Amino acid sequence: MKQRTIKKSFTLKGKGLHNGQEVTATFLPATEDSGYRVTRVDLEHRPEIPALATHAVFAERSNCLEKDGTRVYTMEHALAALHGSGIDNCTIELDGEEFPILDGSAKPFVEKIEQAGIEEQNAPRRYLEITEPLEYTSGDGQTRLTLLPDNAYNVNVIVAYDSPYLPMQYATFSENETHFASEIAPCRTFVFLREIEPLLKQNLIKGGDLDNAIVIMDREISQDEMDRLAILLQRESMKVKQGVLNNLTLHFDNEPARHKLLDVIGDLALCGRFIKGRVIAERPGHKANTTMARKLHKLVLAAEREDACPAIDTTAEPLMDINRIKGLLPHRPPFLLVDKIYEVTDKIVIGCKNVTMNEPFFVGHFPEEPVMPGVLLVEAMAQCGGILVLNQVEDPENYSTYFLRIDGIKFRKKVIPGDTVVFKLVTIAPTRRGIVTMRGYAFVGKNLVCEGEFMAQVAKTKN
Repeated sequence: MKQRTIKKSFTLKGKGLHNGQEVTATFLPATEDSGYRVTRVDLEHRPEIPALATHAVFAERSNCLEKDGTRVYTMEHALAALHGSGIDNCTIELDGEEFPILDGSAKPFVEKIEQAGIEEQNAPRRYLEITEPLEYTSGDGQTRLTLLPDNAYNVNVIVAYDSPYLPMQYATFSENETHFASEIAPCRTFVFLREIEPLLKQNLIKGGDLDNAIVIMDREISQDEMDRLAILLQRESMKVKQGVLNNLTLHFDNEPARHKLLDVIGDLALCGRFIKGRVIAERPGHKANTTMARKLHKLVLAAEREDACPAIDTTAEPLMDINRIKGLLPHRPPFLLVDKIYEVTDKIVIGCKNVTMNEPFFVGHFPEEPVMPGVLLVEAMAQCGGILVLNQVEDPENYSTYFLRIDGIKFRKKVIPGDTVVFKLVTIAPTRRGIVTMRGYAFVGKNLVCEGEFMAQVAKTKN
């Protein structure tokens, strides 16, 4: 899967949900690997805030990003629309501090994205793969978010409230089965009638009205109180239909649960990656969602460290098998020390060596305690680095890689029969005049066993 951005810019205007001020949001195409970014064009110097969980702060009934004193609020619907539409990179220019609430859903954003079109980019999509369970539980134990390993992005949401009209609801999303634009995006935000006056007293929901929120009746009220609330909400009259204030027709019987699911998708997008994993959200809210997004973003940062162990499945089909490797490297058994290649780009290569007791060097190193010689670990890393270099030339069979310098070699743990050694080499300087400099790492499991720096020269061997 390649990264994507929008083909052309588009604009949405409306009131902010909480401050009630008119605001314009302009969505623009963005470069590869830039992610989602918000620019406050109403402020001097046009400060930019990356939509990442490191900038998330708690705000009442919305998500909020802050950087260097600049804030933006209520962007969860826009993020859900971008993420649900498969957009990796987008810059958003905002002339206020809060995104427009529009109809209270992600549908207007999704419609504009569809009209603008989607452009595929060259870089591969960046994923966060959940490899072990993660959990967040609120202090009162009422809210719990659990992430489990899965081969795709799936979200299960359960909501339960002390209300005869919303006792418990369930909603699901599967990236392989659910049509986000029609099944999740149209679902609107909701509020209980009893919450309206307290929220207004907190100077919130100034931009909320009966056209952009589902108001749920959780108790019987007199006509006098209904008339008083009508005045408060600037309506001539109000009616109740199946537990919902005004004559609003629900898009789905479980629309509140689906909207909570929409919020989960938007808030977790702050991790900065598309997720491969299953989310189980029980009574989720923005505070819980963004707390989990922070945990996920920390995993992203840890995985992107140069010395991080690659998250690969060594039992999966490799990018290059031993025959393809023999087409790139001049080495042959017993000195060919790379068995598989799982990833190779212009900057990184990941491969492995399956170490068995049949290796000829174990005959003398050492008969009573077989240990792979450190010099051969270094050689294996160097061969893997050679694949990184030779993969970039048109006729690799006519070139060889000669190592000029090896520095800072450190051995951390022994490598013994039965181990699978995973190699990761990363270029650390631009290639000039056929000279390439790389940093190499070798892992067994998640343990770093060897590392060092290599300088090599690519030279033509045949005419």
